[in-house]
Amino acid sequence: MGVDKSAGVPFKYFDIAMAAFVVILVLSNIASSAKFVDTGLSFFGIDLYFDGGTLLFPFAYVLGDVLTEVYGFRASRRAIWTGFVILAFSALFLFVLRILPGYAGWEAWAGYADGTWTGSDSFDAMFGGMIGLVLASLSGYLVGGFSNAVLVSRIKVLMKGRMFWTRAMASTLAGQLLDSLVFVTVATLLGVFRWEAFLSLVLTNYILKCVLEAAALPGTCALVRFLKKREGVDVYDVGVKYKPWG
Repeated sequence: MGVDKSAGVPFKYFDIAMAAFVVILVLSNIASSAKFVDTGLSFFGIDLYFDGGTLLFPFAYVLGDVLTEVYGFRASRRAIWTGFVILAFSALFLFVLRILPGYAGWEAWAGYADGTWTGSDSFDAMFGGMIGLVLASLSGYLVGGFSNAVLVSRIKVLMKGRMFWTRAMASTLAGQLLDSLVFVTVATLLGVFRWEAFLSLVLTNYILKCVLEAAALPGTCALVRFLKKREGVDVYDVGVKYKPWG
């Protein structure tokens, strides 16, 4: 039922996939604090708009599906925690940079008529919500990401490796729902988002994330086939204990 090389045997592409996963986590959180996007649509009177990170974040789930399917739950767990650490470090760095005193000349340049935007106010406008977003993102992905990985892993064993696309979509529908609910709830409680945006953000984030992952599914399946062939591995998590660590 496949070979598990995860104990001590280096893979060719695992580090590349994990690096891409980490970059997506960091960039999506920066994008989330930078802009809200209006879809121009409404659902039963609810305007549908989303934070910028929603366009990129679903691909973290795509890579999570790929890592779990090819390398197994334990390898996917390693990628998740690596992403968490790097994301937390990014937020800590921005926090330290935010509290350091700004150079007086730089502060004085803020809002120049020539379009130059500098100064602490500009920095806060762009990155002020980053810490809250990171906490919300970590909370959401801790619930949704691990749920996604467990579902992909368990259903693979039950289905004996058949029909990866059904496992990917089933895990997406469950994982993204949990992720969207937790992420928007925590971000709103921390004051990053306003409560009047809650329903729209949860609904739009969930729908858009699922649509993007569905659209990416052919590429996801092709990447899974490529990695299994080139790595010579197809891990089945038989007897694995689904702990978030250890």
